[in-house]
Formats: sequence, C-alpha cells, structure tokens
Amino acid sequence: RSLRYLVHRHFSRQSALQIRGFEPSRPANASGWGDADILAQRVPAFVESFLESSHKLERGFNLGDAARVVATIEQLVFDFEGSVLEKVYQEQRKPLGRSLSRQGMEQLLESYMIRWMIGDDEEGIQILSGNRSLRDSTIPHWDQIAAFANGQVKALDYKRQQAPTLARAEASARPGHNAMEARYSFEDAHGIVGGITKSFASFWDSECRSMKAALVEMDTHHTGRVPLSKFYSHGLDAEWRFGESEEYLRELGALDETSWRGKQVIIPNYIQATSNCIVSSEHYLVCCVNDCNAVLDDIESRIGAASAEPRQILAVMGNLSSHSTTLEEEHELQLQGSLTSQLEMIADAHGGQVPLHGRLFAQWLHYAFPRECPFPHKAGAVAALTPSEYGEGYIASAEDM
Repeated sequence: RSLRYLVHRHFSRQSALQIRGFEPSRPANASGWGDADILAQRVPAFVESFLESSHKLERGFNLGDAARVVATIEQLVFDFEGSVLEKVYQEQRKPLGRSLSRQGMEQLLESYMIRWMIGDDEEGIQILSGNRSLRDSTIPHWDQIAAFANGQVKALDYKRQQAPTLARAEASARPGHNAMEARYSFEDAHGIVGGITKSFASFWDSECRSMKAALVEMDTHHTGRVPLSKFYSHGLDAEWRFGESEEYLRELGALDETSWRGKQVIIPNYIQATSNCIVSSEHYLVCCVNDCNAVLDDIESRIGAASAEPRQILAVMGNLSSHSTTLEEEHELQLQGSLTSQLEMIADAHGGQVPLHGRLFAQWLHYAFPRECPFPHKAGAVAALTPSEYGEGYIASAEDM
C-alpha cells in the first residue's frame, strides 16, 4: 500500500497523472495487483517476479524498489504513446521511416490529440476527425489545445536552432541535421507527444483554476463545500461543467451528505474527480493539479521526517498560509480548538507522533485547508470512474438540476 501511495504521489506531483491501479481510492490487496493495473496488464512477469515475490512481501519495499517501479511505468507510458502514434501514422498512410514536413507534423499531432483525448472510442474518433465543427463543440477549447500541441513543435525547432549540441544529446536532432529545415522523424514525433503528456496538466491548469474559482465563489461559509442546489444552478448556465448526477458525484467521493445544511459538493474532491480529467487513456488519466501536494510538500520540507509531534506540526502550520502559493486567498489558520485537539488525538493513537502520510492526517489537512486538500475516503468506499466507465446516468437530468 505504501508503494502504491509513493508511486501515485510521484506522478501526481510530476505531471498530474493518475496511473490506473494506483489510485488512492483503490482497496489495498496484498494478494495481487489486479487486472486494472498497468503493470499487471503490460508486464505480468515483472509483477510476479518482483512485486509479488515472497521476499518483497515479507521484507517490504525500499526506495530503490520504488524507483524501479516508477521507471518501469514511465517506460510503459512512453511505449503506449508510441503505439497510439503508430496508429495515427497508419491512418494517414505515413511511412514510419519517412521524415515529415511541418504541415505533415501538424496534421499528425491534430489526429494524435483527438485519439489521445477520446481514448478507445473508435467510432467517436472517426466522427470527430472528419467533422471540424463537431470537434470544436465536443472537445472544450480545441483550438487552444491544437495550438499547444503545435507549440511543442516550435519548442523543438527553437532548441535545434539555439542549442544544437543539447538537441543532439537528447536525440531531438541528428548529426548533420539542418536546423533551419523543418523535418521530423517518428522519433521526433514520439518525443513531442511524450512532452505533451508531461506538460498538458500545466497547460490545462487555467481551466481547472476557472472551475475552482466558480466553486469557491459559491462557498460562502468557507468550508470547501457548495450546496448541491447551487452547484446545479451554476451548471445550467455553464458550457460543460457542473452537470454530474447526484449518484455519480457520490460514486466519485465528491458528495458530502453528512451536513445539516444538506447535500454538498466537496470542492477539492470534485476538482480531482475523474469526471474532470481531460484525458482518459487506457493506462492513465491527465487530471487537474492537486493543490494539496504543494501544501504537503511544504510541511514535509519543514518537518524533514515521516512523522512529527503535534507541536512541531502546529508550529509549521502557523506560518504556512502566508508562504503557500496554492491558497486561493491568504488567511490565518485557526489552529486553536478542534484542529489542535484532533491532531493530539491522532498522535495519542500513534505513540505521540502524527504520521504525515496516513489517512487521519490527510483528513486533518482537509479541514485545515478545505478548498485545497481533498477529503480522504476509506479505500474502496469510492471509485475513480470516468463518465464512460460509469455508464448511463452520469449526467444529471434537467429535472434534477
């Protein structure tokens, strides 16, 4: 379970990727890694010989083991991108061994982005590829997305012209290559789409910020929650957001039904929900940046250990709000009272120390930073299902809204 958390946190922080099979909501299962896991699907021998070896199950995993798992997943993601790219080459009847012009590369990337973002829906891919107006209305901000992809090509051109030695070292230019001639190999295209995967969440962050700002505006009590009725009233006027059904919100873990105020949408859980992941591929999802990562990073760097006494945490938290750039509005944390007593209760249950990576501290962080840190549900209580995986009923009816 700790290994899964470490891997999930790494990819979440690095590029806002949710690797399938490593979601925090997944139940811990010591007997196997599961069919949905990217490792079990692509390299079952690796799972059997390494992750499920009797030695590892008895002794546990170390940092080197975690690095090996991360490196393996990164290679699998890279291979997956290559297989999608090959499909696009074949569809456009472009030989893999022939260099492409700038126009050819732009055509390739446009088709790649559609396939990458739509996923396994072959019929939908073909329809959108042949219908520009439908594509613009179906994929939010398609023009900006296409411009972002083409910007990766411009970045490659710039590197070739301004830093040819570095470009050759990174295999994005070859000896004897004319930097002024815009020609691109399959390897160049593969490197470009790999860069898109790693940086797309940063590009999409403005959309996530806009969505969060709309929810925060409705959070008049500063609890990190929005009444379901307000959520739906805004959804009626929105282009494509805030329309998930009550049942789907519950499944995603974004619905709080415990308050006397009635049913409420939990802001950070909703922002992080798979319904808002802009890319849903077979092995990973590209989602909104998790603001709580920066909060926890700050705490970890100041504490320098996996656990700490309540007084150490409270001392760090006292200065955190004025230093953190993730907070939507600067505010003084009200640490006295219930937050302090809750932290002390966690420590009492763990020999005087608060584990920084346990569910109880994550829950405490949620109440300290209700708009940044998601509420951590128990493993198995919620599911990271995309709208297509959830099926019919993922969208609220007009009557419900």
